[in-house]
Amino acid sequence: MSEFIVWADRWLRRLSTLALWISGAGLVLMTVIIAWQVFSRFVLNDSPSWTEASSVLLMGWFIFLGAAVGVRERTHLGFDVLLYFMPPGAKQIFRTISDLVVFAFGIGMIIYGTKLSLLTWNTVMPALKWPGGLAFFPVIGGGVLVVLFTLERMVGRLAGLPVDESPEQTTEHLIEAEGTGHDTATSARSTAVGA
Repeated sequence: MSEFIVWADRWLRRLSTLALWISGAGLVLMTVIIAWQVFSRFVLNDSPSWTEASSVLLMGWFIFLGAAVGVRERTHLGFDVLLYFMPPGAKQIFRTISDLVVFAFGIGMIIYGTKLSLLTWNTVMPALKWPGGLAFFPVIGGGVLVVLFTLERMVGRLAGLPVDESPEQTTEHLIEAEGTGHDTATSARSTAVGA
């Protein structure tokens, strides 16, 4: 089980990094497209029709991929003042409930994003001449990543890893346990209890 967790952590970290790079590239590309639109409109007096629609599509991708990375990196806003006053066991229960809600939200993104995509697939985006259903692909992709990253945290918590720390600290615990030959879950659990 511990070897699978180390393998999954490694691949999900790479997937998270890839999603972050795609988000960043989409943001830069959208900025270039909007700059071209402004230049074309005010300097050339000939605004291209495809710029607005393509910018909105790119914005959907970098918003939903970035949000999914935020789930893995634990950078979303949260109200956790109450958790500071709870014993460790209660903290884990509440964090697991929170993860289940985020997991359900990710499933909802996949299901309803797919339904909306299928419903609008036969329509055409006028400016791009692409199927309208493509507009909902970012929702589906973001939902898949949210589900994977939340599932990773829930499995890690069940294995006794300190998943409520930063992802780098969790990975350090995995590598330390793997390098010393101890069981990953036992080593990480003892480290988390000692903290």
